[in-house]
Amino acid sequence: MIKAEIREHLEGKILPFWQGMKDAEYGGYYGYMDEGLHLDKKADKGCILNSRILWTFSTAAEVLGREDLRPWADQAYDFLSRFEDLENGGVVWSVTYDGKPADTTKHTYCQAFAIYGLAAYYRLTGKEEAKEKAMALFQVIEEKCRDAGGYLEALKADFTPESNEKLSENGVMAGRTMNTLLHVIEAYAELWRACPDEAVWEAGRRALRQCLETVYNPEKRRMEVFFDRDFVPLLDMQSYGHDIEGSWLIYDAAKAMLPEEERAPWKEMCLNLLRSATERGFTDRGLKYEIVNGEENGIRAWWPQAEAMLGFAFGWEMTGETAWLKRMKTQWRYILGTMVDHRDGGEWFNELREDGSSIGKPMVEEWKCPYHNGRMCLRLTAAELPEEI
Repeated sequence: MIKAEIREHLEGKILPFWQGMKDAEYGGYYGYMDEGLHLDKKADKGCILNSRILWTFSTAAEVLGREDLRPWADQAYDFLSRFEDLENGGVVWSVTYDGKPADTTKHTYCQAFAIYGLAAYYRLTGKEEAKEKAMALFQVIEEKCRDAGGYLEALKADFTPESNEKLSENGVMAGRTMNTLLHVIEAYAELWRACPDEAVWEAGRRALRQCLETVYNPEKRRMEVFFDRDFVPLLDMQSYGHDIEGSWLIYDAAKAMLPEEERAPWKEMCLNLLRSATERGFTDRGLKYEIVNGEENGIRAWWPQAEAMLGFAFGWEMTGETAWLKRMKTQWRYILGTMVDHRDGGEWFNELREDGSSIGKPMVEEWKCPYHNGRMCLRLTAAELPEEI
C-alpha cells in the first residue's frame, strides 16, 4: 500500500538526510550541499530553510508519535533566534554559518514561514515563548508588511521598500506575488490551529478572500503569479506546481478558518486549479513546471512532484473519483523511480530534465528543504486512504 511506503520513505530517507544536516558546532542546520553530496559547512543559513526544518521535525514528532525527533525540532527552534532583529522586529533572510546577520532583507515570505514553524513547535511543546514569537511576527506582518492593497514583498531591515528579486523571475520585478499570499494563508491557518486568536482569524479570512477575488483567474482556471502593486498581472503564466499546491492548501486553510456553509466558492476554485494543472501539466513522467507566454518549461522540480501527490489526494477526497487514486499511483512510482536520489546519503534531486537527467542543482540550499516532500509524506501518513492504493 502506498501509505505504508510513504511513511517508510519519510522515516528511512527524508528525515535521516536532514538529521545529517545538523550543525552541532554552530547551531541550526547546514545551508548548502551540492549535487555531488559535498557539504559546505560555512555556507550561509537561510531563514526559510531553518523555519521549514523546524516545521518538519515538530510535525513529524507529533504525527508519527516519535518523541525522539523532538531534539531535532529544538535544534531548529534554538537557532531561529539568530534570524531575529531585536531592534526593528521580524526575521532576516539569512545569517552566516555561525549565526551573524548576512542578508538583512525582511521579506514577508520569510516572516510567514517563521510563523509556520513556530506554530508547529508550539503545538508540539506547549512552549509559551514559541507562541509569543509567532504572535509577534504576525503583528509584524500585519503592521509592517502590508498596505491597503494587500501584502508587500521585500523590505529593508527597517521595513522600508526594497526591490523583490528574491520572489521574481522570468524577467519581471513583482510588486506582489501569489506565492507570498499563498504562504501567508498557510502560516495563518497553522497559527490559528495552534493558538486560536481572533485577529489571526480575521486576517486569514481576508487573505483567503483576496486569493479568491484577486489572484484567481476563473476564465483561465489558474492563479496569476506575478503582479504590480495594483494587482495587475505581469505575465501570461501558469505555474502548474503552485496551482496544484494551492488547490489543497487553500481549501485546507478554508476548512480551518471558514464555517462549512461559506466554503463553496473556495472548493470550486480549488477543484478548478487542480483539474487545470492536471490536464495541462501532468504526465506519466511527473508534473511539468510552468508555461510562460505560451512556452512550456518541462523541467521536473522536486517540489511540484510532492505537491501533485497532495493535490490528487485532495481530488479524491472532494470527488470520490478513482481517477485521482490512479494518478497518485502513477506519480508515486515516478517519484520513487526518478526523483528520489538512491545514492547513500542522498534525498530527492532538486531539478531534472524531462528525460530524468540531472541539471546539477544543489541538494540543500535556502529553498531546497524537507518541507514539500516531508509535508507530503506527513499528510498522507495521517490521511484516510483506501486500501487499494
